[in-house]
Amino acid sequence: MYTSKNPYTGEILGTYPFIDQRALDQKLERAVKAFGKWRREPLPGRLGLIDQLGTLLLDRREELSMEMTAEMGKPITQALAEIEKCAWLCRYYVENAEDHLAPRFVDTDASSSFVRYDPLGPVLAIMPWNYPFCQVFRFAVPALAAGNTALVKHAPNVGGCAGRIENLFEEAGFPPGVFQNLYIAEAQVSDVIASPGIRAVTLTGSTRAGKAVGALSGEHLKKMVMELGGSNALIVFPDADLEQTLKTCLEARFQNTGQSCIAGKRLLLHADIAAEFSSRLLAGVEKLSCGDPMDPETYIGVLAREDLAENLQEQMQKSLKMGAELAFGGSRKGTYFQPTVLLGVTPEMPVFAEETFGPLLAVATFESEQAAISLSNQSKFGLGVSIFTKDAERIERMAGELEEGAVFVNSLVKSDPRLPFGGIGDSGYGRELSQEGIREFTNVKTVYIR
Repeated sequence: MYTSKNPYTGEILGTYPFIDQRALDQKLERAVKAFGKWRREPLPGRLGLIDQLGTLLLDRREELSMEMTAEMGKPITQALAEIEKCAWLCRYYVENAEDHLAPRFVDTDASSSFVRYDPLGPVLAIMPWNYPFCQVFRFAVPALAAGNTALVKHAPNVGGCAGRIENLFEEAGFPPGVFQNLYIAEAQVSDVIASPGIRAVTLTGSTRAGKAVGALSGEHLKKMVMELGGSNALIVFPDADLEQTLKTCLEARFQNTGQSCIAGKRLLLHADIAAEFSSRLLAGVEKLSCGDPMDPETYIGVLAREDLAENLQEQMQKSLKMGAELAFGGSRKGTYFQPTVLLGVTPEMPVFAEETFGPLLAVATFESEQAAISLSNQSKFGLGVSIFTKDAERIERMAGELEEGAVFVNSLVKSDPRLPFGGIGDSGYGRELSQEGIREFTNVKTVYIR
């Protein structure tokens, strides 16, 4: 059973029983049947419904944001921003899907030769709780625009958001079976992946979950896209605009109460500015407003579950025993974890080597550009990195050497529907968003005419 519990108040918001095998089989059959019609729906018709979906999101943004904040503790202003980003995503594909899916003609010895991008079929999406709307829309909008159908297994603690999303697709006018929510247990996921009707799988979540689902998908030869964990570095050089860099680093680490795969979790400071920047950083963290996620003034709310806070506390305590310095914060009460900064962090410490999912920033120092690259790359993750510098030549050199899916300069790493998003290593493979994202769940088909 899915249980929705307000992490700030402890109130049980709702329960959602798992569907039985018969109901699951019916949903799978419905997705296959719907695909047969949906793939033949002219693209303007599909995009018209996506346009209507974006309008509904904006019309309902206040109530949808409150649902999100109540279920997983996201500060309300950030929840509103998430809904608006989903609407932007809809608008982007309404305006660009036709170009992204257009046949690509290639000059060969044939009379005509070109590449088509045809839909694959029903796609299973396993989605996380930390961005309960945006992650689903990031998958579903391009996948449906391309002509696929979608079945979504959402995280067990955001059952209310899962139901709301399905209702939005229905209200926008999508035909039955094109988008379906699955209230299923983890044990049922393997049955869905094994189903002949499922043609592809996408997962956003932990590396552990990615390995398990990836093994199942590989066993059944299902196309897969995985967006997993991250431990992004924030690399600050002496020539950076330190005031603006500080603001960016605070947002990069502490937005969504630090619960983001693309958060800047490892702050790497050049030795020449480490003391000055650290002092400014601590003053900035101290000013972060903590409290009720429903209060528009709150920037740091609570973690989505108490076990997440406990895990972060354990990572911190182990790192302190290994020699890290607690410069600010460190206290926890239930799901609340005080914004925390650890100085003197080294690569073998858990807060450097592992993904930290919460408001804790690990700070290390470096002496040279090459040392910064080595420190950043000394991670099993490879989702993104931020460099702060005004040196154009340094930017060009480092962009090629940093082993990441994205390099952002003088900015936090973020998703943007105009740009592909994804990682390497333990951060997964495949890409979401942009042209690359809409083509992930298509059959890249060569047509050669003599």
